[in-house]
Amino acid sequence: MFHRDGPTFRELARQALTSVEEGYDLLAPKFEHTPFRTPDPVLKAALAHVGPEGSVGSALDVCCGTGAAMRVLRPLCRERVVGFDLSQGMLDEARRRLTDAPGSAALDFVRGDALALPFDAAFELITSFGAFGHILEEDEPRLVEGITRALKPGGRFVFVTARPPSALNPGYWVAKGFNAAMRVRNALWKPPFVMYYLTFLVPRARALLEAAGFDVEVREGDMPEPFGRLVTVIATKR
Repeated sequence: MFHRDGPTFRELARQALTSVEEGYDLLAPKFEHTPFRTPDPVLKAALAHVGPEGSVGSALDVCCGTGAAMRVLRPLCRERVVGFDLSQGMLDEARRRLTDAPGSAALDFVRGDALALPFDAAFELITSFGAFGHILEEDEPRLVEGITRALKPGGRFVFVTARPPSALNPGYWVAKGFNAAMRVRNALWKPPFVMYYLTFLVPRARALLEAAGFDVEVREGDMPEPFGRLVTVIATKR
C-alpha cells in the first residue's frame, strides 16, 4: 500500500491528530509515495476529454496537492495554470516538482480555502482530483458556488468521482466504518481533520451542478483497470 519512501505509520498518526492544513504540511515531502495521490493513468484518462494541446486558455486545479494534475494540464493551456491548495507545504512541493513540467503556460500557486475561491470568471477550465473527501457534505454547495463564479461562461469543471457502491460490496462497509471512526475522532479531538469517503458521488454531484447552471456529462468506461469504477464528470457552465 505504501512506498518505502512514504510516511511511516507514526507519521500518519501524527498527521491524523492535526488539522487538514497542518497535516498536509507534514505529509507534503512524502505525499507522492502515498496511495492518496491520484494515479497518473486516472489523471490522463480524465484530462484526455479536455482537448488537444493548447486548446485551453487558463486552468485552475483546486486542491492541487503536489501538482500531479498541473503537470498534465500545462501542455493543454496557452496562458496559465493555477494550483490552489490550503497547504503551503503542498504548494511548495508542487512548485519544486513542476520546474521541468512540459508546456509553456505560466504556473502560479495560490494558498487558500477551496470553499472561498478568490476568482471571478477567470478560467476556461477547473479541475479537482482526490480532494472531495475533505469537503463536508453540507459544504458542497459552497464549493460548487465558488467554482461556478471562477469559471467563464462556457467553461468546464472536470473531475473524477464514482457512483455509490452496492451495500453488498465489502468496500462500502469499510468506507462507512472509516467515516464513523472519523466522526468519533472529530467529536473527541480538536482541531477536526475532515476526511471522509463516499463523498460528491455522481447523483448528488450532478444534482448540485445542474442546480447551479451546468450541463453535466458523465463519462463511464474510460478509466484503465484497476480504476474502472471511476467516472469522469464534465460539467459545462451555461
